Amino acid sequence: MSVTDRAVPGAPCWVSLLTGDLAAAQAFYGAVMGWTFRRGSLGEDFSVALSDGRPVAGIGNVARRMGVPVSWTSYFVVEDADVTAARIRERSATVAVGPLSVGPGRAALAADPAGAVFGFWEGRTLREWQIGQRGAPAWLELRTRDAFASAIFYGEVFEWATGRPDRCEVRYEDEAVMVRSGGHTVACLRGGAIEAAPDPRIRPRWHVYFCVEDVEKAVESALAAGGTVVVEPGESEVGREATLCDPDGGLFTVTTGSADDQP
Repeated sequence: MSVTDRAVPGAPCWVSLLTGDLAAAQAFYGAVMGWTFRRGSLGEDFSVALSDGRPVAGIGNVARRMGVPVSWTSYFVVEDADVTAARIRERSATVAVGPLSVGPGRAALAADPAGAVFGFWEGRTLREWQIGQRGAPAWLELRTRDAFASAIFYGEVFEWATGRPDRCEVRYEDEAVMVRSGGHTVACLRGGAIEAAPDPRIRPRWHVYFCVEDVEKAVESALAAGGTVVVEPGESEVGREATLCDPDGGLFTVTTGSADDQP
């Protein structure tokens, strides 16, 4: 498996599912996404999902052990995990786990001031992992109340929009924040209902969109594998999409679009 040191600091570098049943998760996502799996380097509780032989996501059977909800987690590459952790704490956010040595690098889990969980990684990244490829994440989207405040937080933590050629660019469009790396949109921050009282049923989170060729087929496979449909298939600004929930509670969206299709 190829690695590279050339990943743009602050850009997404991986997604991982924290689940409570590794075998069941592999069966579900294998049916829905067509993924195959191999054992990860962290032991028998971890596997790497492959699409056409390319690594696209990780799955870890650790949700119950860590006492956390089943969820997809987005990771961002950083140059120094300790510096990143300090920046997070300085901004009244939380570093929940790490930084810990993990294989060839160091990883940590954190939560932003609104409570959205994310990870960051110091070390080499997989050259084969790219946003927008079939079977891989189409893009990552932060769903929160105040996208502008979140953009300031992540911009300061990950050094977005600093004008440096080796950092992510940011543009503001229609109350959304688009994060670009290497000329491609890789993440989006969306807010809403800032004036309204917070809805306790809605938790700010990083949401993963996965590329598929046929949304209806993915929905049919998800239902047959014991999943549920949270948002029925429909047209969006970037293509056809549907939001699904795996049998253990992990939320994700399948889409025929890509981040670069966003207006």
